[in-house]
Amino acid sequence: MRTSVRVATVLLVTLAALSCGRDEPLRPGGPSLSSVSADSVSPVTYVIDLDALVPPPFLDAQIQRAGGELTASLDKIGVAIATSSDPAFASRVAKLRGVRTVTEDTMVQWVPQDTEPTMVELDDLVSVEPASVFGSLESFRPLQWAPDAVSAPAAWTAGAIGTGARVAIVDGGIRDTHIDIAPELDVAHSTSFVPGRPFNFDQRVSPATGVCGLTDTFWHGTHVAGIVAAPANNRGTVGIAPGATIIGVKVLHCGSGLFSWVIQGIYYAATPIAEGGAGADVINMSLGAAFDRQGRGAAALAVALGKATTYAYQRGVTVVAALGNNGFDFDHTNNLVFLPAMSPHVVAVAATGPLGFALGATDYDRPASYTNFGQSAVDFAAPGGDDVFEPAAEECTLPRLPSGVVTTNCWVFDLVIAPCRGSGTSNVTYCWADGTSMAAPAVSGVAALIIGKFGRLPPAQVIARLRASADDLGKPGNDDFYGGGRVNALRAVQ
Repeated sequence: MRTSVRVATVLLVTLAALSCGRDEPLRPGGPSLSSVSADSVSPVTYVIDLDALVPPPFLDAQIQRAGGELTASLDKIGVAIATSSDPAFASRVAKLRGVRTVTEDTMVQWVPQDTEPTMVELDDLVSVEPASVFGSLESFRPLQWAPDAVSAPAAWTAGAIGTGARVAIVDGGIRDTHIDIAPELDVAHSTSFVPGRPFNFDQRVSPATGVCGLTDTFWHGTHVAGIVAAPANNRGTVGIAPGATIIGVKVLHCGSGLFSWVIQGIYYAATPIAEGGAGADVINMSLGAAFDRQGRGAAALAVALGKATTYAYQRGVTVVAALGNNGFDFDHTNNLVFLPAMSPHVVAVAATGPLGFALGATDYDRPASYTNFGQSAVDFAAPGGDDVFEPAAEECTLPRLPSGVVTTNCWVFDLVIAPCRGSGTSNVTYCWADGTSMAAPAVSGVAALIIGKFGRLPPAQVIARLRASADDLGKPGNDDFYGGGRVNALRAVQ
């Protein structure tokens, strides 16, 4: 991974340059990942797929008699989660009436892990005059090419900022005190499905030992949340839907998590507040991994995951997911499936990015070098950044507001800048990153603009509006890299 060298400016903010690593596909049945402490995944967790949406009578007692404990019953989708240390547990439960499958849960690295980003402390916190044009005076707005790529500023000027829309960030930890996160975060409905880890905490894997536990200064979920909805407060950056509310739903730690955590996170996010859920209008999942379609355990776990995404769709929630950074052509890799982007009723997003933004490049629609693609897989494209600009060591300088400059490697400016965790007690830290993880929240942000403008539309109508308003790039119609097109925020709200 390349890292930036130095940054110069006048605001007390921490900047880091991070280029997300490219993960290899993970397949069920492979080696376990050291992504959480052993205590949090022992005893073994099982995903139980039921014949009916309503669990059979006395399921809890039956699971106890089989030597396990029922830890969650997702009654509206016919999925239960149980744990047991008894090797015979699965075979016993599989014989119960109303049980279709019992599958040992799988720990997956859903988000690639990187080395520690380079960070530089900057002098803070100057006041900025009120902006005459909404969002124009954020300190790092000159470095934000992504909102311009989807015509978001024009949508803001037209009065669409996503107010009233609720976006669940189903991801890792959220830095809830960050100046570009706290104003939009619904803390009361933010939660964690990672045992023993609150929604506002995360770590990273040690490159030396492969064990989760190091302090992380990035926090993937925080970066994603900022892309969606960082407010226009004339301080740091601005999100695609700066008036939307974000909800932190932690399902990953050190970038990894059990299938059951992701399933429960989707289910919770999609359930209305009156029924004990988060009441999301949009779910963003900047996470994913490739699996063999016939991999051991993959089919059953994919079915349970698909039940959750279908439930979200039926509850009126638009689900958006990153399509991944492997460079796969899914039109010619029929043996692989990328989840959750290819789960039912999920909007799959590919990435674009400039080559030499710091030197004046304005083509933000070039397909990113790493993005997965294929007409059968891509629904839309959005700005995710890229890190292939050469020479790697060359430095560039761009302005920042209200005065000052940012100097770092030229290729860094082709990435997407957004809030991140930072070191110590910092609440004013920003990082650059690239990946379909950064593209998905741009689409979620445009979906939030649509809902903020037109009300809580069913997901079919949100998707139809996204498609009708997207810029048709590449070959006419559905395209390998752009799917239905690169999303256009202004046209989406007109």
